[in-house]
Amino acid sequence: MPPRKKKTDQDALPGMPSTSIGYIKNILWKSADKLRGSMDAAQYKDFVLGLIFLKYISDAFEERREVIRAELTADGIPDDRMGMLLDEKDEYEGAGVFYVPVTARWEHLAANAKAHRDGVGKLLDDAMVAIMKENKTLTGVLATIYNRENVDQRRLAELVDLISDARFTGHGERTARDVLGEVYEYFLEQFARAEGKRGGEFYTPASVVKLLVEVLEPYEGRVYDPCCGSGGMFVQAEKFVVSHRGARHAHDLSVYGQESNERTWRLAKMNLAIHGITGNLSDRWGDTFAHDRHPDVLADFVLANPPFNMSDWARNTQDTRWKYGVPPAGNANYAWLQHIISKLGVRGTAGVVLANGSMSSKQSGEGEIRTSLVENDLVACMVALPPQLFRTTQIPACLWFFAKDKSSHGAKGLADRRGQVLFIDARNLGTMVDRTERVLTEAEIARIAGMYHVWRGTASAKGEKYEDIAGFCYSADKAEIAGHDYILTPGRYVGAAEVDDGDDEPIAEKIDRLTAELFAQFDESARLEAVVREQLGKVDD
Repeated sequence: MPPRKKKTDQDALPGMPSTSIGYIKNILWKSADKLRGSMDAAQYKDFVLGLIFLKYISDAFEERREVIRAELTADGIPDDRMGMLLDEKDEYEGAGVFYVPVTARWEHLAANAKAHRDGVGKLLDDAMVAIMKENKTLTGVLATIYNRENVDQRRLAELVDLISDARFTGHGERTARDVLGEVYEYFLEQFARAEGKRGGEFYTPASVVKLLVEVLEPYEGRVYDPCCGSGGMFVQAEKFVVSHRGARHAHDLSVYGQESNERTWRLAKMNLAIHGITGNLSDRWGDTFAHDRHPDVLADFVLANPPFNMSDWARNTQDTRWKYGVPPAGNANYAWLQHIISKLGVRGTAGVVLANGSMSSKQSGEGEIRTSLVENDLVACMVALPPQLFRTTQIPACLWFFAKDKSSHGAKGLADRRGQVLFIDARNLGTMVDRTERVLTEAEIARIAGMYHVWRGTASAKGEKYEDIAGFCYSADKAEIAGHDYILTPGRYVGAAEVDDGDDEPIAEKIDRLTAELFAQFDESARLEAVVREQLGKVDD
């Protein structure tokens, strides 16, 4: 039998068996990075991601155009009469595809990138303006930054050539959206690493996002993120729905988000569009505390990774969101938590990433707010995360999970967890992928999420019965939590893991055996001492 070939292209593009999507992403990143020139990572991010988005909507437009052409041909319409019908804008908008005017189509841009009389930068800026003019939902989203003095036009033309590579288009059943969506996500992650601490403003590590989503199980309803960054929570939530219920349920979620940074808001709008998600991120960026863009939204699920320990924030002591206590001026952690709780529907649930200090701080009234959250039975689960999950900060992090209603939910038959909180200590989990970064594996994500589901009695738990596991998880009632002065650090509750040394020898027998062994050692020691004395005596003689 010939040796079995090692499988290296598990996610290869249909029709391109020797080329994996991972390989393509890597080549594109390395090639694009060489073209960066004098720009810093933050500038270059907007530059490259804007181009990838432009390529995506042009490819999606062409795919739709071919579908329309096939339908017209099937109806017996001759080619010479198709022109106007192929440009019917409603045919694209009705299918959720952006309309792309001729001068903004990638084919036109690629053909003229090196020969346009005003330069490729002007060509691209004009294309962005033309697309926004035709698609009102993209107004203000696409940056016109390509014709600036600091942009090397020769390198820009080379980058257009690179992205024109056919490998970055759809193949077979894999659409342009799938391929470029993955490329876009990959670039977001790479740029977050390149920007260091600032990268955390727009990107949450994939394994943390997945853990939040897997715990909450957002099958349908309203999903909200008050500090949505580049929109990664929404993309993962949609993936969850598609993987569990199929692509035809992809639109079972209604997405609402807000982002305070203009450039990050643009990234999020493009990220949602490139993944085919119709979300409401408002028509403008804005500060969630100063100007809530979704004042009437009550969500079924809230997913959020707010800035840790934010000291400069728009604090209004009269704000009605501070139902459980006014947050301190020097730290917005409990402002974020209370804003998120204010957005939960009757049976809404939330998962929030915060700094570890939020679980135990008592400064400036934070201890009293935490006490009130527990006494009002809003906290469902606390998870202590392992270190180094966030490349952008060394601050240890944890997850807060809230539930407005911890009862059985009637016909759903959940476990009644009123007055209880599940504590999970995951600090010992995770795998280092390099010297500075750790990730949670799929199995570890499943273990944490699965434990929550068993505790809560969800359908996904398949009837398993919850039991505390020393060193990992513990279900505490409010009286126990009060006994710990309302400190919510999981390590206080789960205790130490039991050590199995594989020793089943009865204690009495073990003592007798060890005593005999000890006496034997004493005897041997005495014998050796005598031998040494005898030999030393011979030396003296």
